[in-house]
Amino acid sequence: MSEASPSKPPWPAMSIAKAHALLTQPGSPLEMAEVEIRGIKTRVWRNAPPTLRELLAHARTTYGARELLIYEDERVSCEAFYRAAVAVAHELQKQGVQTGDRVALIMRNLPEWPAIFYGAGIIGAIITPLNAWWTGPELEYGLADSGAKIAFVDAERLERIAEHLINCPGLKRIYVSRYSDELPNPLAVRLEAVIGSVAAWSNLPERPLPDVALDTDDDATILYTSGTTGKPKGALGTYRNMLSNIMASGCSAARNYLRRGEMPPIPSPNDPQRCSLLSVPFFHATGCFAVLNPSVFSGAKLVLMRKWDVELAMQLIERERINMAGGVPTVAWQLLEHPNRHKYDLSSLESVAYGGAPSAPELVRRIKENFPKSLPGNGWGMTETSATCTTHSAEDYEHRPDSCGPAVPVCDLKIMSLDGGRELPVGEVGELWARGPNIVRGYWNKPKETAETFIGGWVKTGDLARLDEEGFCFIIDRAKDMLIRGGENIYCVEVENVLYEHPAVMDAALVPIPHHTLGEEPGAVVHLKPGMHATEEDIRAFVAGKLAAFKVPVKVVFWPETLPRNANGKILKQELRKVFAT
Repeated sequence: MSEASPSKPPWPAMSIAKAHALLTQPGSPLEMAEVEIRGIKTRVWRNAPPTLRELLAHARTTYGARELLIYEDERVSCEAFYRAAVAVAHELQKQGVQTGDRVALIMRNLPEWPAIFYGAGIIGAIITPLNAWWTGPELEYGLADSGAKIAFVDAERLERIAEHLINCPGLKRIYVSRYSDELPNPLAVRLEAVIGSVAAWSNLPERPLPDVALDTDDDATILYTSGTTGKPKGALGTYRNMLSNIMASGCSAARNYLRRGEMPPIPSPNDPQRCSLLSVPFFHATGCFAVLNPSVFSGAKLVLMRKWDVELAMQLIERERINMAGGVPTVAWQLLEHPNRHKYDLSSLESVAYGGAPSAPELVRRIKENFPKSLPGNGWGMTETSATCTTHSAEDYEHRPDSCGPAVPVCDLKIMSLDGGRELPVGEVGELWARGPNIVRGYWNKPKETAETFIGGWVKTGDLARLDEEGFCFIIDRAKDMLIRGGENIYCVEVENVLYEHPAVMDAALVPIPHHTLGEEPGAVVHLKPGMHATEEDIRAFVAGKLAAFKVPVKVVFWPETLPRNANGKILKQELRKVFAT
C-alpha cells in the first residue's frame, strides 16, 4: 500500500468488493442478475446484448456513420458493416444453413472476417473460426471435426486446404475472398459475388435482419484450443459466453476510477470515438470476444494489420491517433524497444494492454516510463472462459505487477489441490478453477474431456496460481510447465520474470532439460534486444543474484529472433526443448 500523496486521496480509496458492489447495483448499466444456466445458478450481466442480432442492430442504430474497421486504404462504417453482415446472412439461408449448422471461417484479419462472423451468427449458425496459421492437415482436422457445412476462406487458405477437401465430405460450399485467379474447386465461389468489394459495402441494398429466433444461451461458436500438445479441442460457446466480455471491459475501466477515489464517467454515444490497434488474430478469443464485440458495442474504431510489424504499428498509431495497443507482451516490448520509436508521435496511446501469455513486472515499469499517459493493463482468460475472466490495469497493476488482477464481478475463482479434492486457503499455490457466465458448455464431440475439465459449473484451468486476501490472482505457471529439480518445484514464470529484468533481454523462456538423477534441470532460451550483448555467464550470474541456486538455469541458449509462439501468443516450449536435446 503506497503512502498518501498531499494532492491525492490515499490509494486505494475503495476495496475491490465495494467497488464491484457499487458498479453492479440495481439500476446501473453494469447491473447483475442471477439466472440458472444448465441447472447452475449463475451471476450474469443484466444489460449485456443477448445475441449478435441485438448487438449488430445496436451498432447500426447508434453509430451508423462512424468508421468501425480500417484496413490499409479500406474504411468501413458501422452501416456498411451491417449491410455486409446481413447480405452474408441471407446468402447462408439461401444455401440452406439452419440453426446449429457449423460455418467455418478461415482467413487473416480482413474486414470480411467480422462481417462473416456476424452474418453467420445472426441466423443461429455455430461460427467456427479456425486458426489461419494452421497447416493444410490441421485445417482439414478442424473442418472435419466440426462438421462444417460452409467455409469462408481467403486466397492463401484456399490454396492450403485445396488438396484436403476430399476428406471433408460435409462441406457443401466455400466462399473465397480476394482470389485473383480462376477458382480451382467446384465448391468454391467468390465472396465478392455476394457482398461486393469492401469499398462498395455501403452500396449494398438495405435488407432486414433474417427472422430467426435466438436465445442468449444457444450454442454460437466453436473456438479450438491452442493445441500446443495433442489435438486441439473445440470449445463450444454460447452468445452469453462471448458477449459477457462487453460488460467486463467496461467494469474494469470504471473500477479504476473508484479505486483512486473518483467517480467514473457515464459513457455516452456522443463521447469522442476510441480507437484500437488490433494486433492479435480475430480467430483467437481475445481478438474476437474481448476486442471486436466490445468495439462494436461501444462504437470504437478498429485498425487491422495484415500481420504484426512494429514500425508499421507505430505509423498507424500516429496516423489514426490510436488510444489502445497491445495484444501479447511481445508486442508491448517491441513498441518499447524499437530504435525508431522517437520518430513517431505515439502520444495518443492511453493503454498498452495484453494477455494470452505471462508478462514480466519489469514491463509495467517500462510502459509507465516510456508512455507516461498510457496505463498498462493485463488480464487472464482462456478459450474455455471465452476470454476475459480477470482484469488488471492502472494503479492496481502498478502495485501488483505480478498479478493478472481480480475476477470480474460475475466470475469466481478458487484454488484447488492438484487432485481436485479440496479448496486451498489464501496464499497457497494450487490449480486455478473458474466459473461464471463466460464458461463454455464443453468440448465439441468430446464427452470424456468435457467431463474431466468442467465440474459443476467450474472449469479446471490447468494453471498453477494463488489468490491474495483481496482476490487478486497470481498465475504461477502452467501445471504442465512446472519443473521439478530433485524434488524442488521451479515455477517457470518466476525465473522468466527475472530474466526479463536483465537489461539486455527482450524475450525469454524457461524449459526443462532432462537429467538422469535430478529428473530435470532448468534451461533458458533468450532473445536479446537490438544492439545489446550478454554472455551465458552474465545471464546465469544475474539470475543467481536474485533467486535460489537451484532455480538458476544450468544452460542459456541465445535465440536470433523473437521466440516462436502460437497464434494465441503462447511460447512454443516444445520447440525450444529441442535446442537442449542431446
